[in-house]
Amino acid sequence: MIDLRHYFPVLESELIEELKAKGQVMTFEPDTVLLQAGQNIRHTMLVVEGVIKMYRVADDGGEFFMYHLRPGDACALSMICDRTFRSSTVTAKAATKVTMVAVPIDVTEAWMRQYRTWYHFVVDTYRSRFEELMNTIDHIAFQNMDERLEFYLRRHRDSLNSNILQLTNTQIAQDLNSSREVISRLMKKLSERGTVRLLKNGIEILKL
Repeated sequence: MIDLRHYFPVLESELIEELKAKGQVMTFEPDTVLLQAGQNIRHTMLVVEGVIKMYRVADDGGEFFMYHLRPGDACALSMICDRTFRSSTVTAKAATKVTMVAVPIDVTEAWMRQYRTWYHFVVDTYRSRFEELMNTIDHIAFQNMDERLEFYLRRHRDSLNSNILQLTNTQIAQDLNSSREVISRLMKKLSERGTVRLLKNGIEILKL
């Protein structure tokens, strides 16, 4: 039995009970697409285990990594949709095995009026995601690709709580909207500096 109070301590007891009653616990394997850009949003996603990667999808189909959702987080975009079921402008993909609670939009819409703690949770979620996006934009606008790469690796290390990252140069290039050749060259430089160790199926971060 998942202890929802542990993951969402700011929510009042009555709301936790509603979350248990009206939310559906769902588990997904790594690399599963949980929400596709263009798909109608019908549920609010609250993460209890694992890590979700959020992407912005370009018109040409290219993906750009924005931020992670971790246990205790919720998908901000899905929290304010009303019962018109607006389409998603982002893609959500499981970075690890993920367990989440999915709550129908019409339920969370009512919670906004009924529970002050849910209102504050939604506002705090938006504030956190906005700050993460501003941090990402700063790195895109004002830093070189080598600095962006180090920032990207630090975020993944911290989010996954591991120095071993199961990432390929192709995946990193897609996330950073770069080319595999550029990322391969920069990873080689980081390896030569002793910052990372290049593994057969990933990367080991030594010092960042």
